[in-house]
Amino acid sequence: MSVKRLWPLGLVVLLAVLPYCGFSLPGIFDGPVNSPGTLQLLALCLLFGGLAAGYDLLYGRTGLLSFGHALFVGVGAYGANVLITKAGLPLWLAAPAAILLGTTVAAAIGAVSLRVTGIAFSMVTLAFAQVGAILAARDIGGLTGGDEGLALDVSGLPGGLVGVVNTYKIYWIALAYAVIVMLIVQRVVSSPTGRVLAGLRDDERRVGVLGLPPYAFKLVSFVLAGALAAAGGVVHMILVQGTDPTVTSTELTLSFLVMVVLGGPATKYGPLLGGIVYTYLDYRLTHVAGSLPGPLKQPLFVLGVIFILAVYFFPKGVGGLFPVKWPARRSQHAAEPVHGE
Repeated sequence: MSVKRLWPLGLVVLLAVLPYCGFSLPGIFDGPVNSPGTLQLLALCLLFGGLAAGYDLLYGRTGLLSFGHALFVGVGAYGANVLITKAGLPLWLAAPAAILLGTTVAAAIGAVSLRVTGIAFSMVTLAFAQVGAILAARDIGGLTGGDEGLALDVSGLPGGLVGVVNTYKIYWIALAYAVIVMLIVQRVVSSPTGRVLAGLRDDERRVGVLGLPPYAFKLVSFVLAGALAAAGGVVHMILVQGTDPTVTSTELTLSFLVMVVLGGPATKYGPLLGGIVYTYLDYRLTHVAGSLPGPLKQPLFVLGVIFILAVYFFPKGVGGLFPVKWPARRSQHAAEPVHGE
């Protein structure tokens, strides 16, 4: 294998051994790389990088602008937390049940939302997201904890995931989530289904003329993106040891959109990189804003300026600076058109 194909594996190995590295990067992190605070920040960056990559499967790869993607993150986070804290289930049962619930909710919402297209589709997904956010904030059935959120009963977690000293293990979970999302997205994009999704993004009518059902393929993309988001919600719940209504908010979906645009829609590593950079800047600017002058004291102002400059100077996103093509799957039908496979 060439070095070009092996470098992602090398990067994953490097990230995996960071908990064993005690060096410091002054100005970038507040403590050593392997300190609990730094590892938690890196875990958040990797988690949101994975979530952004999953959202790009919907937005960048299929051309579906959903304003309700955070709802599935919330279903995964709240679902796992409720099953652990209220029902007393262990994590190994609660996590897959919450992901299955998120996938089911995505299938139901997608089946309705995808009956319309364009801005109407975006508005329908927004409406569903608002309903979910209201249910979480109103503490319907006493399950979500309302505006205060729901603290996790850590007795339902394995002992190795409880306590500050075990932050490195949760960091590994976040890293594994990001890697798994990228592998799934790569598999989909390089498959015949991925080529159909790209066709839907570019010209949906042409796909229909070829005899392929656009609705069915869009629903597959919507459900898969929802399942990845629900899994990310479970990881988020483990990382912060609880849930609150922010994981279902429209603002979170808009953050996903910003991450994807910042990194570069439909690029191989762009959305992942965009999610990492956005999350890191959001965290760091919040912590140093007090020492900055004038309007720079507002982290959102600084983040907005950085985003505008990035879009202006790098219209294809950060990922566009390092174009990487998805590897094509070799088969005896590789030269045939999509409808012939």
